[in-house]
Formats: sequence, structure tokens, C-alpha cells
Amino acid sequence: MALTLEQAQRVGYTCLKALLRFAFMVANNLVAIPSYVLYLIVLQPLRILDSESFWYIEGVLFKWLLAMVASWGWWAGYTVVEWGDDVKAVSEDEAMVLVNHQATGDVCTLMMCLQDKGTVVRQMMWLMDHIFKYTNFGIVSLIHGDFFIRQGRTHRDQQLVLLKDHLEKYYRSRNRKWIVLFPEGGFLRKRRETSQAFAKKNNLPFLKHVTLPRLGATQVILKTLVAPQENGTPSAGDAVRKESKSKGLQWVIDTTIAYPKAEPIDIQTWILGYRQPTVTHVHYRIFPVKDVPAEPEALTNWLYQRFIEKEDLLTHFYETGAFPPPQGQTKAISREMTLSNLWLVAIQSFAFLSGGMWYCLFQYLYHCLF
Repeated sequence: MALTLEQAQRVGYTCLKALLRFAFMVANNLVAIPSYVLYLIVLQPLRILDSESFWYIEGVLFKWLLAMVASWGWWAGYTVVEWGDDVKAVSEDEAMVLVNHQATGDVCTLMMCLQDKGTVVRQMMWLMDHIFKYTNFGIVSLIHGDFFIRQGRTHRDQQLVLLKDHLEKYYRSRNRKWIVLFPEGGFLRKRRETSQAFAKKNNLPFLKHVTLPRLGATQVILKTLVAPQENGTPSAGDAVRKESKSKGLQWVIDTTIAYPKAEPIDIQTWILGYRQPTVTHVHYRIFPVKDVPAEPEALTNWLYQRFIEKEDLLTHFYETGAFPPPQGQTKAISREMTLSNLWLVAIQSFAFLSGGMWYCLFQYLYHCLF
């Protein structure tokens, strides 16, 4: 069927806009990521003299980088509406964030909706698939101290040991507060069939919108980060916790991401902006960590229950366009998440000015030396 003139113009405009957005994203990465690395190289003496101040500055730069990623979606009209508990109330406490995983855009969505949650973004740690280590953002995540986990049964035990060591070494020494993980261990479309087969074999609920979560990383995080007085196992001599005066992990934030018509946004869409403006819906439910069981079997059941509840939440959302009200209430309240365009422009301007400054500096040094 031949395109009408109006349709052809619309397609041409969409392609041109996508091309310009992609060029901007490439330029943004070429100035912002090297600038982040170079600033931290210059600040290495501060890391030796005052480690806390160094990681504070690194956290601010990290938050700005994530804000730049958020801006790509924000300016394309990919906004967020939030439901459920207000997580700003626990933004200064330590928390583990459990998120369902549908596409690469889930990470971008979190980068956006956590921007206005106080110090959360600059003090958070991400658990992500090891393949992200080799992306353009990999060097940033390595410096920040995120953990790259290798999936697969053959790697599982070793990865959990490495995760425990990583948390003990970096989590509190860098003053991290929130840790984000995707317990399903992969995208919904890739794991759904396997998960449903496992559920059928073990007489577990049949889930369509989420998959059954894996226990390993969640258990390691709870064992490593929950303060002894919280999990009922008093212990003396934990130097790291004592020195940091940390109360330990205090909350589990069960986070459910829902896309209209169950059509997730991937990173390509986020960058190129060819989809029409879309509102992503994010639901939060906060649990005190003292209510989370420590024993493996009980923890597994508790974690399964969270994802069964996610299934119910998503089923209700896809049928009605809204999440159900909390138990005991008649109406669900939503909150529109907003970002300041002026702030985003200021951060982008700082990135490009920084890139220009480093370029001029290296040009000057080159001429001085040669």
C-alpha cells in the first residue's frame, strides 16, 4: 500500500528526529563519560586524604550522568507516574530495591524516577548483567562500584561469593544507601517459558507478567547488609558496620514497572525517541527488613509471594490502566514524577563545557611537550 504525502512526511520527520537524537546521544557520551573519568583521576589525591569527600563528589557526578540518560527519555515524552508508598520517606535509609524486568528501558526508567528522591541516585549500587560492563557506561559503573553478575547455573555459586566480597569491600566504605537488583535474572520474554515450566513442575502459581525470582543475590544482600540486631543474630566485632555507624539495611522496596499495553520501552526507543510519548507506571511497596525472613525456605516463599503480588498488580493495571488501591482503601493515589528542564539543560551544558575544557587542556599540553 502506497504512503500518502502526509504519512511520508511523518515518517521522514520521525527518522530525522531519531537521527538527530542519536547524534546528540553520541556527542553527549563522548564528552560526559571521559569528563567523569578525568575529574576523578585529577581528584585521586583527595581520595587518599579524604575518602568520604571524594566519594561524595563522585556520587554527584554519577547522578548527573544518570540525569543525562533520563533527559533523553524525558525530552521524548517518556514520563513516569508513581503509585503506592512514597519512597522519599526512606531515601536516607539503607534499602534493597526489587524490580521486575521486562526490557533494557527498565533501567532508564529507574534512572529517571529516582532523580527526585534526595541522595538516592548518588548513593545507590546497581546489580546488573555482566554484559553491561562492555557498554559505553561500563567504565562509569566500574568506578562507581556497581556489581556485574554473570548469569547461568555454572557461574552461580562463584558469583554469589564474589557479590558478598564486593558488598563487604565497597558498599559502606563508599557510603552506599540503596541497592537495586532484578531478582528474575533476565528479561521477561526470555525467562517466562522456563519459569512457567518450573512453576508447573513444583505446583507454583502460573505467572504471565513476571517470572519466579531467584533467591541467591537477595539472600546474600540480606545476610551481608542487615545489621545483626535486625535479623536477631547479635554479633560482636563487625568492624565495617561499627566504623560506619550504620543501622544496616532497613527496608525492602518492592518496585513494579508497568508499560501501557504491556509494551516495554527498550534502550533503542529511549535513545531514538521514535515511539509516541508514553507514560510508564511505577508502583512501590515498602517492607521493614525485620519482617523479611532470614531462613532460605521462608525467604524463598516470601520472595515468591512478592512476585505473585506483582502479577496481580500488573493484571489489574493491564485491565484497568491503573494500579489497585492499597488494602483497606477505596482509591489508589498516583503521583506524576517531574524533572526540571532547566536543571537538565544546566547538567548537559556542564558536560559539554567540561568536554571543551579537557580538549583545550590536552591541546595545550600537547603543544607544550611537542
